[in-house]
Amino acid sequence: MIRQRVSKALVSWRTALRIAWRETRRAKGRSALVAAMIATPVLALSFAAASYDMFQLTPSERLERTLGTADARVTWDYQGAIEQSPTGDVLNVTGLHRSASGDPEPVTTAKVTAALPTGSRVVPVWNEQLWDWRTADGIGPVPSYGLDLADQITEGMARLRAGRAPTNATEVTASEAALRRLGVDLGGTVELVEGSRRFTVVGIVEIPDNLGEAVVLPPNARTDPPSAWLVDAPDPVGWDQVRQLNADGILVVSRAVTLDPPPVEQAPPSDLDARTVAIGVVLGGLGAMQIVLLAGPAFAIGARRRQRDLALVAANGGSPAHLRRIVLADGVVLGLVGAVAGILVGAALAVAARPLVEEYLAQARAGGYRIFPLALLAVAGLAVLTGVAAALVPAFVAARQDVAVALTGRRGATRSRRRWVLLGLILTTAGSGLAAYAAVHVSTNLLLTGLVLTQLGLVLCTPALVGLLARLGQHLPLAPRIALRDASRNRAATAPAISAVMAAVAGTVCLGVYQNSSDARSAAAYRPSTPPGYVTLVNPLGPEQRKIPAERLAAIADTTLAATEVAEIGVPGCRGWDPGTCPNPFIEVVLPPGQLCPFFDIQRPLTSQEQRQARADARCRSGRATYSRSHVGLVVDDGSALAPLTGAHGDDLARAVATLRAGGVVVTDARYVVDGTVTVQPPAVPKQGGPLKSAEQPAALTLPGYALTTGIGSDRTIISPKALARAGLVEHQWGFVIAAPAPDAVAEDRFRAEVSALASGLRVSVERGPATSGDPILLILTVAAGLITLGAVGIATGLTAADSRPNLSILAAVGASPLLRRKLSLNQSGVIAGLGSLLGITVGLVAVVAVLTAINRTHLGTWPGADPYPIVVPWSILGLLAVVPLVAMLGAGTLTRSRLPIERRLD
Repeated sequence: MIRQRVSKALVSWRTALRIAWRETRRAKGRSALVAAMIATPVLALSFAAASYDMFQLTPSERLERTLGTADARVTWDYQGAIEQSPTGDVLNVTGLHRSASGDPEPVTTAKVTAALPTGSRVVPVWNEQLWDWRTADGIGPVPSYGLDLADQITEGMARLRAGRAPTNATEVTASEAALRRLGVDLGGTVELVEGSRRFTVVGIVEIPDNLGEAVVLPPNARTDPPSAWLVDAPDPVGWDQVRQLNADGILVVSRAVTLDPPPVEQAPPSDLDARTVAIGVVLGGLGAMQIVLLAGPAFAIGARRRQRDLALVAANGGSPAHLRRIVLADGVVLGLVGAVAGILVGAALAVAARPLVEEYLAQARAGGYRIFPLALLAVAGLAVLTGVAAALVPAFVAARQDVAVALTGRRGATRSRRRWVLLGLILTTAGSGLAAYAAVHVSTNLLLTGLVLTQLGLVLCTPALVGLLARLGQHLPLAPRIALRDASRNRAATAPAISAVMAAVAGTVCLGVYQNSSDARSAAAYRPSTPPGYVTLVNPLGPEQRKIPAERLAAIADTTLAATEVAEIGVPGCRGWDPGTCPNPFIEVVLPPGQLCPFFDIQRPLTSQEQRQARADARCRSGRATYSRSHVGLVVDDGSALAPLTGAHGDDLARAVATLRAGGVVVTDARYVVDGTVTVQPPAVPKQGGPLKSAEQPAALTLPGYALTTGIGSDRTIISPKALARAGLVEHQWGFVIAAPAPDAVAEDRFRAEVSALASGLRVSVERGPATSGDPILLILTVAAGLITLGAVGIATGLTAADSRPNLSILAAVGASPLLRRKLSLNQSGVIAGLGSLLGITVGLVAVVAVLTAINRTHLGTWPGADPYPIVVPWSILGLLAVVPLVAMLGAGTLTRSRLPIERRLD
């Protein structure tokens, strides 16, 4: 019995697939549309899978870039034993890092060779370091490496594309990007700013992991300690040897151990957690649902146009199951067609675009040519399932149709079933409540689940919403009234199209609000060092106490930066600048006892009650207990540099300048000012010629004080020269603040080159403000949402136009103008695009508010906590999304033929 049922089902499916293939060839336009919808995400996923597989280096490929042809790479950074993983990750350290241990004996190549097995050959290498080189426009940092390209042991770590390897300390190789930056060609001369060393470029090099700017120097041109050593051992370096070297603090990346790792108990933690997997599954499910909603109307078109054929099958004994299989077979066939086309094009595109991805996106070379077969097979299965899911609703609708009604060509039932509307309301209510609960109790998984349930509920409620709007059409003019009526009658296509637009717009709005809110939060927390665009030049203090002439610097800044003001800045110092007798020349501005946060000195973790009290206490809203700053945080000025340094203006600036002229102190935190005064604690300075232990703590000074209320708001203490003298210190030049328009890279390099003539070691920085996300994904999603809106509108409008052809014939017969058809198409597209965009914007705003509320609540119970996310709506994105329905309406009205059809009556 079971075998017979299976046999009948297979025969039925074979017949359904034959009918579906015939219908696919017959309705080429509709079939190509559905296949393209399914193939587009398949193409993107196939491209991503193949590209990922090519850029996911195998262990041997990674070793080639790390070791070259060496047997191992060793790094000696620790004093004492360490424990590592087979791949070279440090798991446990029992000794000290050499940089913190104060080891007077540096690690040399000879010392490394002595620690390795007898007969080993060791070659030093230097990792990437930013060195200042003279560029085509001045001076700029360029990544610099140290590598012996003439030794075969480094083969694979870098590749010579032209020229030869350096053979002496006056030759280097550089990448093409670096040569463009340095303004030279092969055979030219480049100059290193530090020490004014000059090199001849003898080769063009390419580093696989860095296709950008790079300069590679030979080992004999490097004077600093190596970063690591490549080891050419007489025998493969096994795990036992690795553990022996770990006992001396040597970290080892062994080729033999990496390719054949031993079983170890401790392994580095995986970066992939359950939350990441859950979020990926949810997002993938939402993407598949988007495709289903887009392709569903197209299958509804086919089912509607084949209504008479399906009715004939039913009239000749076909069961509802047969009718469902015929429509579902469309999904299988078109899903396979879309999968094959998308996979072939996506994989081919990944291979063809690989050089472009390497150069402009990854900035690194990929590994071998691979296409990730398992992932492509999963993508193909997803495409077929998506096609079947998209045809599911039209299949059940076709199976329930009345045979007599279908044979006569009349329209069947158009009301939404109450149980689906009720289920949609339940899902929407439950999802909203779950999202609100998750936002309050901070649960990411529950929040995502609630948002998904809400969206599914809205999808189920959309047909009823369309029918409700159609009832309001009786108060509208003829064209919009007919458009609403047709949308209500053809809900099987209209509702999925509206839902697809809603999902796309909601996702874009969510990401837009989150990105804008994140940028606003970063901007609010950012504290600039100077007003935006201003340039800071730091003259590092030292025993030689160099002094930069302000007049020459002002002339340079005027010609290179178009500066409007150059202000010299000083810092406190001791006479003679002797570190032995003046260890700490910096002054501390004392916070009054009544302003101290009572929770700063608690050494144990605070309880929940204490954290809530701390967050409510205004004294604890600052992250600092004392106002003690060095360098630019604590500067000396008589008021002349106050404006470019702090950005203060108006009466606030005038009062601050008056305070400094009176020998006082200006701060940016009002807690330090009590009755117009601040308390300053001078440093303990020994008497001239006296020992350091003879230093005594002097008495605190009470000085005139003022707190700035305008400007950039950074932590800053400005002390007057008079107050500095009372503290027993003198002023030393720290640097300059240059008021100028924000320079570009060319002007900045030019300025660096000019000031390098004044002194070496000067540091130049430009205040460019907080870094924004700069992620183009929001713009990409906005464009994608617009295209989805236009596509969904086009599909549903085409279905509605085809379904309303008899009505248009009646209108033509009673004398309606040809312009009416254009108006109908315009209003039909407006119903879909407008309603979908409105629902999407509403759902997106509600969802992102719930997400940001959940994130903000994670910081309410902790102290000190991060700043909350503000709700910042991207009005430009919302405006663009609001324009898309108008574009869709204009396109539908323009592309629709205005001539009304005349149908021949069938007797």
